[in-house]
Amino acid sequence: MTDLAEPAHLVAPRRRDAAATRAAILEAAKRAFAVTGYDRTSLRDIAALAGSDVALIPRYFGGKEGLFTEALKATIAPDRLRDWDRRRFSRDVAEMMAGAADIADPRTRTFQFLLQAATSPTTAPLLGRAVQERFLAPIRDWLGDEAGQERARVLAAIYIGFLVERLIRGAALEGVERTAFVDRVTAVLEGVIDPQA
Repeated sequence: MTDLAEPAHLVAPRRRDAAATRAAILEAAKRAFAVTGYDRTSLRDIAALAGSDVALIPRYFGGKEGLFTEALKATIAPDRLRDWDRRRFSRDVAEMMAGAADIADPRTRTFQFLLQAATSPTTAPLLGRAVQERFLAPIRDWLGDEAGQERARVLAAIYIGFLVERLIRGAALEGVERTAFVDRVTAVLEGVIDPQA
C-alpha cells in the first residue's frame, strides 16, 4: 500500500488572498451596519457574514471603528455625481424618487447604512465628517460657484428627504400622481441647481 500524501516539504503552503478577504469583510460590514447599525453589530457577526476569522478584522481595519469608517467611505462614492448630466439630473432624480425603493438595490442599502449611522451617538460624528468630505464637497464642486456650499447642503437635504419618503412609501407612484410628483420634484431640484433659471 502506498502513501498518496505528499511529503510536507513538497506541499506548497496555501496562500491567503488578503485583498479578497479584506474586501469580503468590508462588504459584510456594509451589509451588517445597514441592517443592525453600529451598536448592535459585533465583529463576530461581520466575520461570520464574510466567512472569515474575526481576528483578521483588527489586522486589516484596526478594530470596529476603523472598519466602520472604511465601510462608510466605501458606501459614499464621491465620484457618482461627476458624470451626471446637469441637464438631465433633476428629471432623472425625480423619476427615480417616483419609483419604488428596491431593498436589493445597492443605493437603498447605502441609504439604510447612512440612516443607521446617523442614529448612533458613536457613529454620527464619523458620518458627519464623511458626508462633508465625500458628499457635500463633490456636490459643491459640481455646482461650481461661491454659493455652492449652501446650495450643496440644500440639495443634499432635499435629496435625503426624498429618499426617506420613497423608503417609507415603498410602492412606486403611478398615473397622474407620478406625473405631478416628477414635474414638481424636477422644478424643486432645478431651483437649487440653477437658481437663475
